[in-house]
Formats: sequence, C-alpha cells, structure tokens
Amino acid sequence: MTIRESARGPEQRKQDVLDRLEKDEDAWVATASAEGVPCLVPLSFVWDRGTLLLATRRTNPTAVNVTPSGQARVTLGHTRDVVLIEGTAEIVEGVELPAESGDAFATKLHWDLRGRPAWVYLRITPDAVKAWREENELTGRELMLEGTWLI
Repeated sequence: MTIRESARGPEQRKQDVLDRLEKDEDAWVATASAEGVPCLVPLSFVWDRGTLLLATRRTNPTAVNVTPSGQARVTLGHTRDVVLIEGTAEIVEGVELPAESGDAFATKLHWDLRGRPAWVYLRITPDAVKAWREENELTGRELMLEGTWLI
C-alpha cells in the first residue's frame, strides 16, 4: 500500500514551484505549428525576471512554431509532481537579450549562445501556472491565472 503525502497548501505549492523554477535546468516545451502539428521537446531554461528563458536553433520546430501563435506550454517535474505553465512565447535574438539575462543563462547552464546566429532565445511569460502531486492536490492546483499569482 502506498502512503500518500498530505496535500500542500497554496503557499507551499507556490514556494515549491518557485524553488523548481530556480533550481531545475530542463523542462518539456510544447508548441504547435500553424497547421496544428504538435511539437514536444526538452529544453534547458533559466527563470529570469518572472519569465522562462530557453534557447533553440532558429530553424527547429519549437522556434518556428512560436511565430504564428505565440503560445507554449512548459512542464517541470515528473508525473507525481507536476508544474504546468501556459504562456506567451517570443523569440529574442542574442544581440537583443539584456546582458544580465544572457549572463544568468550562461552561468546556470554553462552555455553562452550570444553571438551564435543559428540560435535564438525563447522568452516565455507565464499566463497560468498549475501544480499538483496526487489526486488530493487537484483541487486548488491553479496558482496563477491571467499572469497574476493567486497566492
């Protein structure tokens, strides 16, 4: 028999999400083409001034898909500790990236893409954030709606 943890309160869930955003290095990123063809890829990220900053080759489907709709979904964690982020994505050229954002990306991930024209940064601004572990946390999983933390 599996012993389930007690459901976390909203404040603890938000803090756990913020901790993951600071400490985790990789996330699953989902986008869709203009024709509706889904694309799901793992990308490294840094939590930068309230946004996720990621990078990919400019010709990869993820970067191409950002242009038509600007919508993306990002997940952190595994199936028993999910953080689901829905947001608006934009492409940021390396030369347009603020120095402190580029420095944060390079420091955390040991990878500096500035000056490499084959690559672009993706900045995803969260519109909604949900977090849950088990069925007992499904109620109250919404932590952010319309870009505003509820807690």
